[in-house]
Amino acid sequence: MTKVVGQVLVVVAVLTLVHAAFSTYEYLSTLKALSRPATSLPASIIVEALVSLGLFIPGIALSSEKLEDVTYRGELAKRSINDQNANMAFMIPSKRGKAIFGDTQ
Repeated sequence: MTKVVGQVLVVVAVLTLVHAAFSTYEYLSTLKALSRPATSLPASIIVEALVSLGLFIPGIALSSEKLEDVTYRGELAKRSINDQNANMAFMIPSKRGKAIFGDTQ
């Protein structure tokens, strides 16, 4: 249910933002046609853009999936002890040095 509410909020926010952009375009083109300098946007357009942002943020938060645990503890919780690579502690990387750099002693 909350996912649907979030998606509705996102759609309303996007439509509101598109309307604010269209209103800005119309306002600036009207000022240009009247040869008036563009000072600032009307407060109604700014409020409309801020309302769009205010609706978009909770809409995205509600419509997103549950966040996964990306910590090392969360990754180990999904795996069994048999999935762990126990050989990492016994690897000796210095053996490769002789093959790459030759015998330096």
